[in-house]
Amino acid sequence: MSNLEHLWAGWRQAYIKGENNQQSLVDVPEGISIFSAIEKSGLPDEETLIIHRGETCFVLLNVYPYTTGHTMVIPFREVENLTDLTDQEHNELWNLVRRTVQSLENAYKPDGINVGLNQGKAAGAGIPEHLHVHCLPRWSGDTNFSTTVAGARVLPESLMDTWTRLCKEWNK
Repeated sequence: MSNLEHLWAGWRQAYIKGENNQQSLVDVPEGISIFSAIEKSGLPDEETLIIHRGETCFVLLNVYPYTTGHTMVIPFREVENLTDLTDQEHNELWNLVRRTVQSLENAYKPDGINVGLNQGKAAGAGIPEHLHVHCLPRWSGDTNFSTTVAGARVLPESLMDTWTRLCKEWNK
């Protein structure tokens, strides 16, 4: 018997091929971000993976997660810079970040959590026109040979299972 561990993520191939890509469900009209298109789509939250809607901001599961539970907190209003937020947006954004972190801690018991935002393209923002804060649970050793050598990650849970798990935490 070998000591080789087998990782099973049977849903991952369809995800990689884009067959179950949540963003493909939403048309993005010219002039708005993918985040605004998702939020304004009229689709049920379980289809768009919106976890929570506040007064000025919402919480969205990342469809291209770095780790299981990778979540973003996003103002409804499209702004590029943190300093463009109103006081109300700023306060709700950071309150929702704190609540998201607590939900991730309760749901996943990670060893740590990365919280951050990339403001501007030069800082690495993938969608620089719409500020968003990433919350990523992390575990000791979660970067392994698959990530560094193969350029791939194995996520042990489907996006829908993650969404369901985090929604339960939000609704406690």
